[in-house]
Amino acid sequence: MNVIPEPLPGGSALARDYIHHYEKVGHLYGGDFRSAESRAERAAWLDSTEGLRADRAGIAECLRQYNLKWNPHPAVMDSLALLEQQGTLVVTAGQQSGLFTGPLFVIYKAITTIQAAKEAAAQLGRPVVPLFWIAGEDHDWDEVNHTFILNRTGEVTKLKLDKAGDLRSSVSSIKVEEESWQQIIEQLDGLLQDSEFKPQIMEIIRESSAAAGSLSEAFAKLMGSLFGRFGLILLDSADPELRRLEAPMFQTLIEHNDELEAAYQAAAGEITDSGYELQAAVAAGSANLFYIHEGTRLLLHKEEGRFTDRKGTVSFSREELLEQLEARPEQFSNNVLTRPLMQDYVLPVLATVLGQGELAYWAIPRLAFKVAGEQMPLILPRMSFTVVEGTLHKHMDKYQLVFGDVLLGLDSKRKEWLAAQDELGLERRFEDTKAAFLAMYEPLIEQLGSIQAGLLKLGANNKDKILDQITFLQAKAQDAMEKQNEAALRQWERIELSLMPMGKLQERVYNVMFYLNRYGPAWLDELMKIPVDYSGTHRIIYM
Repeated sequence: MNVIPEPLPGGSALARDYIHHYEKVGHLYGGDFRSAESRAERAAWLDSTEGLRADRAGIAECLRQYNLKWNPHPAVMDSLALLEQQGTLVVTAGQQSGLFTGPLFVIYKAITTIQAAKEAAAQLGRPVVPLFWIAGEDHDWDEVNHTFILNRTGEVTKLKLDKAGDLRSSVSSIKVEEESWQQIIEQLDGLLQDSEFKPQIMEIIRESSAAAGSLSEAFAKLMGSLFGRFGLILLDSADPELRRLEAPMFQTLIEHNDELEAAYQAAAGEITDSGYELQAAVAAGSANLFYIHEGTRLLLHKEEGRFTDRKGTVSFSREELLEQLEARPEQFSNNVLTRPLMQDYVLPVLATVLGQGELAYWAIPRLAFKVAGEQMPLILPRMSFTVVEGTLHKHMDKYQLVFGDVLLGLDSKRKEWLAAQDELGLERRFEDTKAAFLAMYEPLIEQLGSIQAGLLKLGANNKDKILDQITFLQAKAQDAMEKQNEAALRQWERIELSLMPMGKLQERVYNVMFYLNRYGPAWLDELMKIPVDYSGTHRIIYM
């Protein structure tokens, strides 16, 4: 396995400057992730504010019960035993629960988290454990109910999981029937090529869904199967037991909601005044909280001193909302701007691992952390990769292609290559033929017009028909050329489909099961050996 840096353009300007020019945006964040001094300062602050967070023992026990059910590896229990001890810090990452773990970048985010925790523990000389925050409270089912596989015939295939009911419930509370699991697993089995690892991979997948009543539970079981041995703790943000422990922070979010709104607005103003675009909406009057009513997750906003949803389904005074919180904390849920505050209350977060899109919108809660009595944690850009299989690499060398060519699109390169295979010079000869025909025929048509005016129009129509026929024959010749080079053109197509499917980076489309099926579970161990890199630089893994 050979790993080569491949810097990519793109991403928001704020994320790029955070990674490459921190001095320009440091005022929008909580510290430089590359600085040992920043890590030490963050650790010291966490030590001094231990009593301001949720009870460590209670959180550890809640997570222990959850992980015993879905992620019971002894290494995870060891991580939880450490978390229970005062002084242990956490590196976190989070993601919605995707089908069969979702896109590859979820795997890379988990790997970054594990590696970063290990590195931080060595640097600080104290325990630091990795934790993956499953955003099971989110309700965007259509965003997480599918994944993509490169199938046996080299085509991109979408797998989609059905659900029962149409409520806008949190993903963790949406029930998935056993029949739906069986159908989707059989589809995956039919798409994956036979390999020496396939029986093992399919068994892991079947076990992950066997006891799972929801997508979040299957996601947790599968992530545990892949990363439990590395001590990765899992947390579901929709866990009712966790919600009870979060109640004091929800109380803060309700009681200080106006101050928090002002903080979000002020931070948004700083971001735009610095010349950057906002990466998340900061709506006036938004409470930045959800309330779950009869199974539906409703976004609350403030209207005439009351908390209500846009349709007026529910309406509470501040006091009534606090009463609801005391009676039923499981009815409350964070949004994208309050979840960072909740994470910082629940856990002693040294650093959190984010993708570039997340990295940009995390600047918005910076001032809100202060309102909540917290400080923004350090942010680590997740590692980013594209996997190039050995055969694919040979094909790229054969056609003198580099990853940058694929990134830009191969249409022009492919046409150039196909033209070079044309030993008869067909394109040139057809164009010469058209030009010669016109040179002889157009003067003749003009002369015919002097005999009879109607012949001029007839001649022009006749000319167009002959040109159409020549063009038709040219297209047929081109088709024949492509058919003659069909095997090679399939190789071009496979390169593009493998590395830039649907015009997107591989890690944003394909599921890890294709690669585990090809290289086996030990492939994750190989990925773990790749040196950590928080520079945001994309890297190519040549297998």
